[in-house]
Amino acid sequence: MRIEGIWYKSGSSISIEVQGGKIVSRNPIPFKPNLPWLSPGFVDIQVNGYSGFDYSNPSLNSDHIKSIIRALAAKGTFYHCPTIITSPPSTIVNNCATIARAATNDRLIGKALCGIHIEGPYISSEDGPRGAHDPHFIRNPEYDEFSAWQDAARGMIKIVTLAPELPGALSFIERITQDGVIASIGHSAASPEVIRDAVKAGARLSTHLGNGSHSMVPRLKNYLWEQLADDELSASIIADGFHLPDAVLKVIARAKGLSRLILISDVAHLAGSPTGIAHWGSMEVEVHPDGHLGLAGTQFLAGAGHLLDRDLAQFIRATSVSVSQAVSLCTDNPRNLLGLRAVDLPKPGEAASIVAFNLSPSAPAIDIAHSLFEGEDMTTYAT
Repeated sequence: MRIEGIWYKSGSSISIEVQGGKIVSRNPIPFKPNLPWLSPGFVDIQVNGYSGFDYSNPSLNSDHIKSIIRALAAKGTFYHCPTIITSPPSTIVNNCATIARAATNDRLIGKALCGIHIEGPYISSEDGPRGAHDPHFIRNPEYDEFSAWQDAARGMIKIVTLAPELPGALSFIERITQDGVIASIGHSAASPEVIRDAVKAGARLSTHLGNGSHSMVPRLKNYLWEQLADDELSASIIADGFHLPDAVLKVIARAKGLSRLILISDVAHLAGSPTGIAHWGSMEVEVHPDGHLGLAGTQFLAGAGHLLDRDLAQFIRATSVSVSQAVSLCTDNPRNLLGLRAVDLPKPGEAASIVAFNLSPSAPAIDIAHSLFEGEDMTTYAT
């Protein structure tokens, strides 16, 4: 197989020859019109589930995880953080253990998973900030409980999203930060003062900034402005065209700076389900005709129904940044956050892991032309 395209970072035109799943040559070629863009596989630090499988379902197994990985890879996302949301204590421990065991025992799973993200249960119980999390299982931070999760996960937990206003949250942030885990502010109703205290305690990230929040907040003194202004916080954002208006995306990009932004999907297992009412645990979720997910009967969203292939195109359209800049938000930036090795031009002798895609100004998502992950053609798993 020969793949020709433009490497996203340098803008150079190259030809890559793949045989038996490995790269055998890489050569520069003259520019040609209509060449696709080439990039590493995308990194998504917040995947709740996909293709009908849920990381918070107690029945999770390695086959489910592999199905999620392949379906994501078909759309360009090769690496992700499986995200377990607010759940009963036994479910979090069990699913952390299931994920860690699968990553140890299966090479593809081990390559694709770059750490577990625990979103909740240490979040606000208020309507709006709570989002689609089950209020029955929301609780205050407990480091001993976190330690049990991390033991079950064999050290794979890399991010914990929590509300810093909860009792014990600031000391909890300090302790997990000392352990090398990223404390992320999210699903919070904190005052600006508490946001500042959380950053002093070690918080480094804002989870889906602008979402998981009240529909109405104080005009000037609120947790959104505070997080947006703090240069110590990176921010993940959902740029699918539903979670944040274009004007908000533009403002966040300008205020935060592209180096501190990470595109995430926040995709849920219900993505792609038939239109109508479905269930996520005990919560009723409406799958809308355009694919986005919302808490039934409310204005609040419930995870996401789309992947980074859509987020990338929507972010470029809303902000007018270059393809190179936008791709970095779902490749270089999440890798830097997680401390992962940087990925450069693929080299001969390596297993082929590369995405080739086209971008049309009018298309809601990028069009994946080739998706090779660890030498395997993932486009055959497209849903």
